[in-house]
Amino acid sequence: MPETAHNGFAHDAVVIGGGGHVGLPLAIALADRGASVVVYDVSAEAVDAVNSARLPFDEPGAAPVIERVVAAGRLSASTDPAVVAGCEHVIVVIGTPVDEHLNPDQTAIPRALETCAPFLRDGQILVLRSTVYPGVTELVERMIARLGVDVDVAFCPERIAEGKAMTELFELPQIVSGRTERAQQRAEALFRRLTEKIVHLSPEEAELAKLFTNTWRYIKFAAVNQFYMMANDRGLDFERIRQGLTQDYPRAADMPGAGFAAGPCLFKDAMQLAAFHNNNFTLGYAAMTTNEGLPLYVVDRLDSQYDLKNMTVGILGMAFKGGSDDTRSSLSYKLKRILKFKAAEVLCTDPLVTTDASLVGLDEVLEKADLLIVGAPHPEYRGLKATVPVADIWNILGDGVRV
Repeated sequence: MPETAHNGFAHDAVVIGGGGHVGLPLAIALADRGASVVVYDVSAEAVDAVNSARLPFDEPGAAPVIERVVAAGRLSASTDPAVVAGCEHVIVVIGTPVDEHLNPDQTAIPRALETCAPFLRDGQILVLRSTVYPGVTELVERMIARLGVDVDVAFCPERIAEGKAMTELFELPQIVSGRTERAQQRAEALFRRLTEKIVHLSPEEAELAKLFTNTWRYIKFAAVNQFYMMANDRGLDFERIRQGLTQDYPRAADMPGAGFAAGPCLFKDAMQLAAFHNNNFTLGYAAMTTNEGLPLYVVDRLDSQYDLKNMTVGILGMAFKGGSDDTRSSLSYKLKRILKFKAAEVLCTDPLVTTDASLVGLDEVLEKADLLIVGAPHPEYRGLKATVPVADIWNILGDGVRV
């Protein structure tokens, strides 16, 4: 039995859904701080990767750590939900998307837990890490009560950004919430393995804090994307304006550049917040139409300037953001669908994405394309010299953002 295990449990923690971008860095980080951790995931491919000390995706700084903790016997993975029974802390990291009608599924977490419910034991603590619809923590508490097991429940939302997990897990304050003092104390003790900065909220406060955080970013991105369109429609370079107004001016220092605001969280969480407020969320819907409309705007501008129906268009970068290999909810794919309708041919490339067999090499795109669009501002594109026009709303090439 590992030295860290106690209270009759073989392991300190199991991370349910722990083979993904959020759960695995947490599992690795806890194991690196001395905990005995098991990853439970339905993906056999992800489980095999973890047990082989390989990352199923790219996360800077994580590769040497996973090798270290697997070799030390502090991290393992399984597709068998029975492993839950041997772990004191049961950490749930499961995606909670909205459906095709933009409605959140409030029962996604309880439904996912049904597989593991038979293996919950007295003395455990269930830590919800996923972003949830407000009230889901209470829903899970009621589920646990019906099971008749003495299991504490806490909600401690993840706060990391992909690509920064192995620093932010240790540097950012951790929000900890629980209905009882015991649940709060146990959850705090778990996350103090990673950081000394703990913020206590009630479960309902913590649920809204997470949704407010992501939606605030989404609205901020929508504001600058709307500014970009305003400037661009008048033939002005928004990035020059932004750099000018932010220079040594603290009240505008947090204004981001324009770009495709995408990924598995921002849009989805804005819609969860809208549903929570009885679909009365004007700012959220405005942000959605602006951010989701940016690919349409870019193609419309290009279509007014070029003969797209007789051109091959290349998209540089298919991940949802620069420096990532994650394509979930990437607007580059929306851009691709629009261009498939408008252009003669569309070629896509990405130096990091490995999950899309349709991608071609950068050299082929540069050779065949009559027009290029930067979909994701990967650092690999800096300094790229193109012989055809480039629509670069990110300004990764440094030549301005006018389209």
